Amino acid sequence: MGRLAKRIGDGRVLGLIRGYLKAGIMANGLAMERYEGTPQGGPLSPLLANVLLDEVDKELEKRGHAFVRYADDGNVYVRSRRAGERVMELLRRLYAKLRLRVNESKSAVDLATRRRLLGYSFWVAPGRVVKRRVSAKTLAALKDKVRSITRRTGGRSIEQVVEELGGYLAGWKQYYRLADTPRVFAQLDEWLRHRLRAVHLKHWKRGKTIYRELRRGLSRDAAARVAANGRRWWHNSAMVINIAFPIRYFDELGLPRLAA
Repeated sequence: MGRLAKRIGDGRVLGLIRGYLKAGIMANGLAMERYEGTPQGGPLSPLLANVLLDEVDKELEKRGHAFVRYADDGNVYVRSRRAGERVMELLRRLYAKLRLRVNESKSAVDLATRRRLLGYSFWVAPGRVVKRRVSAKTLAALKDKVRSITRRTGGRSIEQVVEELGGYLAGWKQYYRLADTPRVFAQLDEWLRHRLRAVHLKHWKRGKTIYRELRRGLSRDAAARVAANGRRWWHNSAMVINIAFPIRYFDELGLPRLAA
């Protein structure tokens, strides 16, 4: 609060911030006192991070370092491991003066291509051109979310499943639109359609139903082959069923294309 008072002259604003900091928390329906930290997910945490860490930014700028910071998450880019270790020690000292500490479990001196920030990381294209990509951890989280949505299909039509997926994927695509990885996005599109074809088969359940429905778009032999292995939904969704449910079908349902 003392540091804030040096920058903010309005006592009402300072009182509001102090009220946020002293507010209790709800745990299992009970109000409890809070002795440190800020309310998770609230607007105060990034605001205070920007006020406090501005001094750190200024010191890094004075030393000529290339860096990026978002609230309390940041990367500093140097040319060697030795330089990285010096900067890490510098950050520890600077944070200690602010009564903060580096999260050692999440921090490291490493290659930029092996680190991530806000879901992004880097890769080196031919010609040693550095480009952006979605981090591996973020891609795994996307697949987990899609599996969760498509697994909860009881009583829901394929249109309802795609509607929920579409809302999530549209926001995801917008956030990661800066990634230079069209091939990865195309592979994700294929995986998504594969997943939804499996959902179709799961809805139909019985071999007779699968055969009847697939005969609308497949030959008798092709529909029979899929129906004969009716319970192997994921395996079957990679077979000729993609003829019955082509890309156009999912476009018409409103499924966003990540590679588009």
